[in-house]
Amino acid sequence: MSNDDEMTIDERRKYLRKMQKRYREAMRKERSKLLDEMQTITKLHRKSLLRLINGKLSRKKRTKQRSRTYGFEVHRALKIISESFDYLCAERLQPNLVWMAKHLAAHGELEISSHLLKQLQKVSVSTIRRILKQLGQDQPRLPRKGPEEANRFRRNVPAKRIPWNEQEPGHFEVDLVLHCGVSASGQYVHTLQMIDVATGWSERVATLGRSYLVIQDGFERILARLPFPVIEIHPDNDSAFFNAHLAKFWENAVQNLEQSRSRAYQKNDNRFVEQKNSTLVRAYLGYKRLDTIDQTNLLNHLYDKLWLFYNFFQPVMRLEEKVSVPQENGRRRIRRRYDQARTPFDRLIATSILPKEVQRQLEELRRSTNPRELRKEIYEMIYELHDLPEAIDGRTQDVSQTLFSMNNTKEGEDISVTLSNERTICVG
Repeated sequence: MSNDDEMTIDERRKYLRKMQKRYREAMRKERSKLLDEMQTITKLHRKSLLRLINGKLSRKKRTKQRSRTYGFEVHRALKIISESFDYLCAERLQPNLVWMAKHLAAHGELEISSHLLKQLQKVSVSTIRRILKQLGQDQPRLPRKGPEEANRFRRNVPAKRIPWNEQEPGHFEVDLVLHCGVSASGQYVHTLQMIDVATGWSERVATLGRSYLVIQDGFERILARLPFPVIEIHPDNDSAFFNAHLAKFWENAVQNLEQSRSRAYQKNDNRFVEQKNSTLVRAYLGYKRLDTIDQTNLLNHLYDKLWLFYNFFQPVMRLEEKVSVPQENGRRRIRRRYDQARTPFDRLIATSILPKEVQRQLEELRRSTNPRELRKEIYEMIYELHDLPEAIDGRTQDVSQTLFSMNNTKEGEDISVTLSNERTICVG
């Protein structure tokens, strides 16, 4: 019998309780045969079997507590690593403890030893959860706070959704988040967000307004930074994504681009980006109105920091399997299983899609980045953003000051924004 087939203590006691009655009712010779059988099955010594079978089989309560397996060194390391990950749940934290400990040690944030690394490697999720609950948090987490008739450009784009188990990087869900405050009148900042379904890689830019000029500029900013090619874009049915200007832009920017869109009234067709709209945008900015050049530019600087923090230092869990389980009431429920938590960057490397030189540069970028310092910078920029004043009625602002590139702007083109009591915009 292999070690994997050996009985546990509870299984052994359960078996002996069933044999106890037979043993006590048996004659002497039959008892000897029963002891032989029990000895073969339980692997216990004959004297131990006799003591158990003739006594009480209930297990005694522990009178002496076990010594601690994980001491102060592990507790301190978990506290620092948890803070660096912005207080992730234990399930996402556990498979990423060792590499983050080494990373923090390289930046002088943590002292490590071979013994500590071995303990971090074997500590369980439940133990991490229990330790972190005891330790508490010194700081709060980063702040988390009917369609129109399809136009001719939209009609040519198939309505579907990207499969949840897509394995190839480059299939992006796209959406706009509005920062209009309590009123949707006039022009205000929008967040253009793209989420890669396969790896969880996220890209965000801020645009002042939603004209074709600023939306196109937002996509140019993303493409200039994106380390792997775009294969498909999948927005909802927002008219900001379907017009002649953007159709021409995508035709020139990406060869053989596949375009798709969400089905009408099916918000869950864009479920990945909708989720990140909440956790990566609303959680930081809330519902405050943003409508100035200074706010737009500072928000783009903040998104540069978040790009580095979330893509390189925030492990995500990806749905691995969905199983339909029948219930006693005749209904069925979906049981979801998730894979091991890994950062989008690590998932991207696993696909082998990155050129060697690009991968080396990105690895060096992560190696040289201190996640605790980066997190502090994110906090400071959020506070600074919320302190900036809103637009003053009647004062003109030059949208060109928010653009990533002016290559597509005609000479002499008027792109100023006039903010009046109605907060209107004039482009061109």
